[in-house]
Amino acid sequence: MRGIPFIRRLFSQSADATTPAAKPGRSAAAASAALPQPGELTWACNICGALNHTLITSMERESGTCRQCSSVMRFRAMMAILTERFCGKVQVLTELARNPHITGLGMSDSDTYAALLAQKFSYTNTYYHCEPLLDIVKPAPQWLGVNDFVISSDVFEHVPPPIQSAFDNMYALLKPGGIAIFSVPFSLEADTFEHYPDLHDFTIRQDENGEWVLDNVSKAGVKKSFRNLVFHGGPGSTLELRLFSQAALQRHFAAAGFTDLRVHNEPHVEHGIFWLAPWSLMLSAVKPA
Repeated sequence: MRGIPFIRRLFSQSADATTPAAKPGRSAAAASAALPQPGELTWACNICGALNHTLITSMERESGTCRQCSSVMRFRAMMAILTERFCGKVQVLTELARNPHITGLGMSDSDTYAALLAQKFSYTNTYYHCEPLLDIVKPAPQWLGVNDFVISSDVFEHVPPPIQSAFDNMYALLKPGGIAIFSVPFSLEADTFEHYPDLHDFTIRQDENGEWVLDNVSKAGVKKSFRNLVFHGGPGSTLELRLFSQAALQRHFAAAGFTDLRVHNEPHVEHGIFWLAPWSLMLSAVKPA
């Protein structure tokens, strides 16, 4: 990974070569305290533009590492893909000129970047439970074929089966030539692990002890209850239904008709994007023109 030599080079320079202590009126102690420490990354958030100093070991996918907007690396990585696609290089969202000719759609996108996207593009953030409403299993006709980009950030692990229909519908949301910017937690195993493979007619409830329970009736009419549920966003919120594999994701995108599928493992250290592990990365794919 090209980011590692860059970081080592950046922070292995001697204090004599990098210290600004020689500037008039500044003590050596003050100058030294202002410098990044070994193992620390200095970066500018590509969402809000804030300058940050962060330990490399804390650069995790879901850590809110920006001191100003609290963006996690997943958000910054998705915005890097978006701006590189439409601007030719990674840019800071707050510095973009408005371009209302680019139309985009988000699926329950974070407010960390959704408000900025609405300012910069003709962008709508949609929700599963309230207006503006989008059910990716059965999207309304007004959303179809009108988007230059669609962002799906950690959504599809919560979509009921069969999951291929969600990929097919994401494809249908795009104009020809449009791009899907996509993330889910995924493993490097051969296939996706479905937590509830016979999920069909189900409800989620709390029992008399306050424990969350999933009650399911399969297509064959078999009733079964599940405990030890995993929620994203807190108990009673969004239930994790599966752990994708990278190989399965590639098959889903291809079956939907997407081309140019990319798994984005490249670092953008200048924007605090530095992957410590090869799983659960960001993906993008294109609807052929």
